[in-house]
Amino acid sequence: MTEIDPGPDKSNDGQGDVQRVLYGRRVGRPLRLYRQALVDNLLPAVEVINPNPGEPVTPGSRFSTPYDAYWLEIGFGAGEHLAWQARANPNVGIIGCEPYLNGVARLLAEMDESNLTNIRIFRDDARFLLAGLPDASISRIFVLFPDPWPKSRHHNRRVVGPSVIADLARVLCDGAELRIATDDPGYKGWILQHVLAKGDFDWFARRPSDWRNRPDDWPPTRYEQKAKSAGRCGAFFGFARRSRVV
Repeated sequence: MTEIDPGPDKSNDGQGDVQRVLYGRRVGRPLRLYRQALVDNLLPAVEVINPNPGEPVTPGSRFSTPYDAYWLEIGFGAGEHLAWQARANPNVGIIGCEPYLNGVARLLAEMDESNLTNIRIFRDDARFLLAGLPDASISRIFVLFPDPWPKSRHHNRRVVGPSVIADLARVLCDGAELRIATDDPGYKGWILQHVLAKGDFDWFARRPSDWRNRPDDWPPTRYEQKAKSAGRCGAFFGFARRSRVV
């Protein structure tokens, strides 16, 4: 998953303007003709264009038909998890964020072959999208196997951090679920520390098996399978957004 970094804070007439830097590839190998055609022809119909600062992004307005709920996946990689969720939950509209064009093309192929119409794609820094989403507008968010940036000097590049978690808490409905997975031992503690720090989330786990075992409605990704082959065990965290009314 491509990571984000706030970079230096630059002021403009007294207004804070945070420079965002995307770490990781945007394009890999040249696309096959079929997938390139999907990028040229299907992507424009399902893409959520980068919103202007302060411009609201109402999830329902990005789909041709209304849905019972709207979910968000940040860094969907090759899109196999997102596509599985879209098939299993046809009453839900799902927005996926992923700057890597080859992963986007792979998801477009799955959408085309399976006729999945309840998916929209945002191809930029997920924080731009989060900033435009209204309060309590999303019913579930997935952040699956983000790059752990294990070196201490790179920890500021981690997507799970105070500013992003504050945005996740803001856009999630009361009682909504935040799912985060990692196979990096150091990132596991980091995730728990930062997600629970402000008190906006409750951790579902009551016993080790609650986070060591992936739930049945949480399909494996190719990255998870690669981690298992390398002997790395995943952690599957589920958090509930606390009620705003005490």
